[in-house]
Amino acid sequence: MAGLVRQSFESPEETRPFEQNKGRVDLVNMDRGPVGRAIFEPGWRWSEHVKPIAQTDSCQSAHVGYCLSGRMVVAMDSGEQQEYGPGDFMIVPPGHDAWTVGDEPCVMLDWQGFADYAKRP
Repeated sequence: MAGLVRQSFESPEETRPFEQNKGRVDLVNMDRGPVGRAIFEPGWRWSEHVKPIAQTDSCQSAHVGYCLSGRMVVAMDSGEQQEYGPGDFMIVPPGHDAWTVGDEPCVMLDWQGFADYAKRP
C-alpha cells in the first residue's frame, strides 16, 4: 500500500492546449492512471477544437467526470444529448461531440478519458 500522495493542477505534469486557444487539459499522473482538469473556453466545441488533433469523426474517449463550473452539452452520435453544469457527475461513452454553453469557461475533472485526449502525435 502506498503512502500519502499530493499533486496539484497548479503544477501539472502535462498540459495539452486545444486548437485556437479555446482551452486545455492539465494532467497529473496517479498510480491508477492520469486525472485531468479541462478548461473549455466559451465557444469551445470538440468538433472544431479537438477533432483536428484526434483525427476522428467524433470523440472516441470514454469520460467519467465531474463539472466544477460552467456548462457543457454532450451530443452522442446516436442523437442523445445531455447538458452538464456545476455539481454534475458525468459518464459519457465514446462517440460524441460536445460544446460549451454560455459566456463562462466550463471546468471539468475526468478520471477516465484524458489519457490520450487532445494528445498530439
